[in-house]
Amino acid sequence: MNAATTPTLRLGAVAYAPKVVTIWEGFKAHFGGHGLPFDYVLYSNYESLTEALLAGSVALAWNSPLAWVRADRMARACGQRVTSIAMRDTDIDVHSVLVVPAASPVQDIADLRGRTIGFGAIDSPQATLIPLDHLRHEGKLVAGRDFTARRFDVLGGKHGDHVGGERDAARAMIAGDIAASWMVAKNYRIFASEGTLPAGGTRIVATTGAFDHCNMTAGPALDAGVAERFAGILRGMSWDDPQVRPLLELEGLKAWQPGRESGYALLERAATEEGFYDDQGRITEPAYRY
Repeated sequence: MNAATTPTLRLGAVAYAPKVVTIWEGFKAHFGGHGLPFDYVLYSNYESLTEALLAGSVALAWNSPLAWVRADRMARACGQRVTSIAMRDTDIDVHSVLVVPAASPVQDIADLRGRTIGFGAIDSPQATLIPLDHLRHEGKLVAGRDFTARRFDVLGGKHGDHVGGERDAARAMIAGDIAASWMVAKNYRIFASEGTLPAGGTRIVATTGAFDHCNMTAGPALDAGVAERFAGILRGMSWDDPQVRPLLELEGLKAWQPGRESGYALLERAATEEGFYDDQGRITEPAYRY
């Protein structure tokens, strides 16, 4: 089948920052150059994207980890299946860290009992849901009972991809408004390099288990052969190619890896126990706005 008769493959993504348009325009040209007609649809939030994927409005979704959890639950609830077909190298085995000022008396999780801890947006996997789960299971600390949780809600529906909530929490900690703050380990390094966190002025007191971040999700109706062709073109994008490298840099990776579905157990548990989604992917967090 030639390009003239090959149906256009449509992907959905969330517009969490202006660079998203640049990224997907570049990908559109790249896939077209490899004979695969491709287009994209931008959504303002992951909940709408997930619903569009299950409805068949798009065949693929560039999903946050929380959107993957919801898509998987929604598909299973109606006897269907979604599949993780590709991930960035930077999406594999991610950790979040609990940070305190260097001079803080806090030495471990137990020392935070009765204090105020900062989190990211309400829907952030890495700065809210998985950290709450870590405190519950590793420290036996439950928000509202053992400590005060202060969320820094920014751009609901973006699942923390904008990083604004994590940065605001870090600033509040440095200002002395909260005792500690959670952030993904990569952002801890970024905040230190940009000056949000003063050099040598903070330390890590807890680290979550490893979890996976975003993945390219194939919807239930996508032909397996088309999905593999798409994933193969992704994996073929080379950091050494001067036409491709700027796109990879914008998307925050050096190489695409095969998708996997084994790295979401912590978030699955957190989404259930923190009351964010039910087992059918319905939103159960009453304070969530998107």
